[in-house]
Amino acid sequence: MVYFITELIIIFFREPKSIVAGTSVRGRSVRAGFGLGGAGSKDGGEGGSWRSVSVLKPYFRDHVLRLAGGFSSLVVVDLLQLYIPRIFKYVVDSLQKGIATPGGLLASGCYIILTAIAIAAFRFIWRQLLFGFSRIVEIDLRERMFSHLLTLDKAFFQKTTIGEVMALATNDLSSVQLATGMGVVALVDAVFMGLAAFGFMLYIHPFLTFIALAPMPILAFLTRILSSRLHGRFKKVQEQFSVLTEFVRSSLASIRLVKAYNQEEHQSRLFAQMGETYVRNNLKLAYIYGTLFPVSGLIGNASMLLVLIFGGRLVISGAITAGDFVAFISYLFIMTWPMMALGWVADLFQRGATSLSRIEALMSTRASLAESSAPSVRIGRGEIRVRRLSFRYPGQAAPSLNEIDLNIPSGMLLGIVGRTGAGKTTLCNVLARLFPVPDGRLFFDGLDVNSISIGSVRSAIAYVPQDVVLFSDTIAFNIAFGTQGASIGEIEKAARAAAIHEEIAAMPQGYATRIGERGIKLSGGQRQRIAIARALLLSRPVVIIDDGLSAVDMETEHTIIGSIASYLEGRTCIIVSHRIAPLVDAHEIVVMEYGQVVDQGAHKDLIDRNAFYSSIFRHQALSGVDQGIGSASGPVSDVTSGER
Repeated sequence: MVYFITELIIIFFREPKSIVAGTSVRGRSVRAGFGLGGAGSKDGGEGGSWRSVSVLKPYFRDHVLRLAGGFSSLVVVDLLQLYIPRIFKYVVDSLQKGIATPGGLLASGCYIILTAIAIAAFRFIWRQLLFGFSRIVEIDLRERMFSHLLTLDKAFFQKTTIGEVMALATNDLSSVQLATGMGVVALVDAVFMGLAAFGFMLYIHPFLTFIALAPMPILAFLTRILSSRLHGRFKKVQEQFSVLTEFVRSSLASIRLVKAYNQEEHQSRLFAQMGETYVRNNLKLAYIYGTLFPVSGLIGNASMLLVLIFGGRLVISGAITAGDFVAFISYLFIMTWPMMALGWVADLFQRGATSLSRIEALMSTRASLAESSAPSVRIGRGEIRVRRLSFRYPGQAAPSLNEIDLNIPSGMLLGIVGRTGAGKTTLCNVLARLFPVPDGRLFFDGLDVNSISIGSVRSAIAYVPQDVVLFSDTIAFNIAFGTQGASIGEIEKAARAAAIHEEIAAMPQGYATRIGERGIKLSGGQRQRIAIARALLLSRPVVIIDDGLSAVDMETEHTIIGSIASYLEGRTCIIVSHRIAPLVDAHEIVVMEYGQVVDQGAHKDLIDRNAFYSSIFRHQALSGVDQGIGSASGPVSDVTSGER
């Protein structure tokens, strides 16, 4: 029975050939590609949306006992409800024939009360089991979504906003939960109750039954026409909700910039315009949704009118008893729910299928750099070799890295300098295994990175990117992130090495200070140094700091780099900086330009032989200000993707 119900749910209002192989749950193969809107069609991809419904099959299969108990309790409730009109028939016929007694009427009343109590008990059971099942689906999908998001790479988040993801995790999951909960219950209840009531009505009088059901084809036709338009309009509502959510998120995240530029009114106007669009889309959806129930009610009342006209004549003529007539009307009332539920269930399923297609599109997305079956190894020395490495961003004509050759022995402090757009950040990202590289180009401890797991490389690197990321938690939590069970002493030691301990200690709550969203309560320099302390505490063989001290003055940067070098003695450290002076004590400095390594060596050697390096160093030393290489060397090359 459960299998039949599952198949019934999947084919309900489904387009022909709408379900295809290729979707998955829990790790099996899935369709490639990503688009929150789902597959396209005339009205927004109805076929594509129903294709995703097969994703729910494993949930029905895994919880078959729960569903069997829930549907059985639901059927019991329906049978008890169908029994009550039979009691009314007996009472009315007894009164009409004059054979009713006070005891008999009291017994009939007691039967109705006991039936009502039984209905309440079994209704509680099916609500717990079936609605609980929908919550299980919702929780599992949300957990899978979050886990899957953590596996996606930078390319995905460059083309997908956080607002879209938030909309999937809220509105879309809520629609799926309603479809698998109330939608499933309403469908099964309507089908069973409708068929059972139809059977009882047919038993009472076949001709009157067909008269009562005469308007039904009209309802079925109108419901099909209206429900076919629900998908496209609901899809637009969800997409606009994603836009609205992303706008609010980005505005609040950039609230200091909004205030600094006096853009509060402008942002409010934009939000009002987006809100009006969202309301208009909802109203267009409501026009259809609001039509389904009135149409269902109108046809139900038309059936009742026909029964009163033709059924009244049958009672007068003696073809049926008054009790039969009362029971027939009761069953017609019961059938009114299935008639009205058709439109409601169609709406719930259309919304759920649309949302499920958007969720499935996300779950089908795969990272360009996906974890393979390569073995996991421990990288202990931190030796790095780069051999003729070239890299080009997707859609970019010129390479960001071109024939890079580097040999970084274990324990080396390597500095990287160059103009803005020279490829320094790209090199750091590639070394940190954030982008794929060809075979035979990048080696850690003599092992080709493509021959070992991605996790093996990333677990050997402590990376401090240009854009510092801090959590809305305490300073201690942010420094200890990634280091399980770090003691306060270890946290303080790392903070001292990053020259931030004294400032933290001066705060009223010290390391227990909450820093707000993305560290909004801290200065730029403090955020950078906390991020460096976090990397130092990881105690990994390779540390990469990509311009992580740009917000501090040159003297402080020099002091911090010296402290870091002492703290990381014996470990490989790569530091990118626009300022040369803090790197003078590095074992070796690499000069990059236009994605190439144009020179490398010790500071003294570069001063003697490299005119570009020498001129920049002297310019920065004479200016006495915190100037970067780009600003000290005239115009810099402009790249669409920012600092690379």
